[in-house]
Amino acid sequence: MKTNKSFTKRLKITRNGKLIARKPGQNHFNAKESRRVQMAGNRTQQYSVTSKVSQRYIGTASPSKN
Repeated sequence: MKTNKSFTKRLKITRNGKLIARKPGQNHFNAKESRRVQMAGNRTQQYSVTSKVSQRYIGTASPSKN
């Protein structure tokens, strides 16, 4: 099965296998938001996905345990 490339470009897989990504919906229209809301949009969040979803959308991008 092919890896979903657009999805994998939004993720970073850490050394321990955690999935990290930016919060969705925080790219623009932030001028009227408070500074607290603006900075909260820059933080990353951790995703927890099942192995089935990981295999379907991420494919072989998951780190190998050596």
